[in-house]
Amino acid sequence: MNNLFAQVKQSNKLQAIFLTSYIVVTVLGLFLLQESVTAFLLILFSLFLLYKTNFPVKLKWSLGILILTLVMPFAASQGSAFESYMGVATLVGIYVAMALGLNVVVGLAGLLDLGFVAFFAIGSYTYAIFSTNQVQNFLKLDFLPFSGSSFWVFIIIGGIIAAIAGVLLGIPVLRVKGDYLAIVTLGFGEIIRIVFNNLDKPVNITGGAQGISSIPSPTIFGYVISDSSQFYYVVLVVLAVVILGVTRLQDSKLGRSWQAVRENEIAAQASGIHLVRTKLIAFAIGASFSGMMGVVFAAKQMFIDPTNFTLLESITILVMVILGGMGSVPGVILGASLVTILNLQVLTEVTNYLNQLTLDGVLNIPSALSPSKMQRMIFGLILILVAIFRPQGLLPARNKVVPKEDVVDETVIDENQSSVSV
Repeated sequence: MNNLFAQVKQSNKLQAIFLTSYIVVTVLGLFLLQESVTAFLLILFSLFLLYKTNFPVKLKWSLGILILTLVMPFAASQGSAFESYMGVATLVGIYVAMALGLNVVVGLAGLLDLGFVAFFAIGSYTYAIFSTNQVQNFLKLDFLPFSGSSFWVFIIIGGIIAAIAGVLLGIPVLRVKGDYLAIVTLGFGEIIRIVFNNLDKPVNITGGAQGISSIPSPTIFGYVISDSSQFYYVVLVVLAVVILGVTRLQDSKLGRSWQAVRENEIAAQASGIHLVRTKLIAFAIGASFSGMMGVVFAAKQMFIDPTNFTLLESITILVMVILGGMGSVPGVILGASLVTILNLQVLTEVTNYLNQLTLDGVLNIPSALSPSKMQRMIFGLILILVAIFRPQGLLPARNKVVPKEDVVDETVIDENQSSVSV
């Protein structure tokens, strides 16, 4: 058996055969068993198998896009659970983008932020206020409220406003570090939520505790995007932009500056890195990703209120980053996917199964012990196990490997240039 795994690991051809067979079997399983959550999860697991192969990076991206845009939606579209599956996949994409934004702040720059959901709320309320009659309470202009066609512009606007809020947060809090930074950002997140909760007096701007309803769905060329299966592709496009941006930043000069600040601020400053500017950029970029997804979330839900943006949401996003591996883009994607699917799909299905056994008289499980009500304890146990057995996360961050030949060649070139200049 070990020899077989070793052969598969070393042979791209065997990996291609195994991956293709796996995808075909799981697609047929979901195609025939439309109500099977297991078959749906197994298809998603093929993305992890694709990541572990030795294929070129561009080929992995191409196959991953093919699975997400065509294979998985087609397999799930043949039954009544199609919209349910797409709804889960859409929320997975939203949380992955937010986790990647928090990964910039926590994983790369090393700034512990416990109020990250505040930027998500800012993006959501930005679109919700200006696209509904809520805006008429304080701005009576003929072109307000905006229609659903403005959604595409508000994705950018929401990201910009959230980035400005991230800078405004960063300016006063960068005087503190470590646990104190976490406490200050936690307070910021709660302040934003309480402000939105009470900003219905004397002028009703946010709707207060009742929230804002009737948020228009986005439209493109007159076509209304309202179903989860349609929002799924919107989220995929925004998520692709976020992943591309994070991966580019991670290997850039700015990304290396973030990592230097994370490891040792004094050494980074001695190396010529501007600490305040570097940290503020991290806050702004991370917040912008969350604000963009806040706009998408508001348009998808068509209703938001302050209970959508509690401290538990910030902690959940932080759990995603820690579980997957701080500073690792593939790890954060995996962590966010696992936590979201576990919360929305697995625990719910297990709870329904146990409730059915209780109704049938097979078991007698109190409702207080149902998995859906104990999700925080389950997440805590998962984190403890990860801290013990995988302290760096499920997919730890890896430094970029530079071939020795390239380093030697660059050194020779630098020496030749210096000798010529002398």
